[in-house]
This record gives sequence, structure tokens and C-alpha cells, in this order.
Amino acid sequence: LAGPNLASLKKLAQATSLPVVASGGVSSLEDIAELAKLTSLGVVGVIVGKALYTKKFKLAEALKVWERGEVVDAD
Repeated sequence: LAGPNLASLKKLAQATSLPVVASGGVSSLEDIAELAKLTSLGVVGVIVGKALYTKKFKLAEALKVWERGEVVDAD
């Protein structure tokens, strides 16, 4: 997974008034944090598949990052 195409997703979100759900390429919590920064443009969610079943991160972690818009260390 090479990460989501943020530039194209941003253009799509700006071109429509419909809610946009990002899908594809998400492989890290950092990817989710970057996508969360696009919520003001109409990105309302993200589909995460392979990264979850290969245990790159847990769903609870992903949800926290989406809500905060950033990755926060547990320390």
C-alpha cells in the first residue's frame, strides 16, 4: 500500500457537494490523520481494509486518529 492519493481526493471533494469517503491505499495511522484534515472539504470517512486484517493498527486506534486529526503517541 502506497498511501491514499490525497491530491486527487482533495480535488474530488472540492468539486462536489456530496459527501466523499476515501478508499484505497491506507496503510498507516498517519494516512488516516492526513485524510482527517480533509473533513472541512467534505471527506466524511475512510474505508480501511488490508491494514486492519494485516494488523498494521487496531480499529480503535484508527478511530481516535480520525477524531483528533493527528497521531498521538501513547507515552
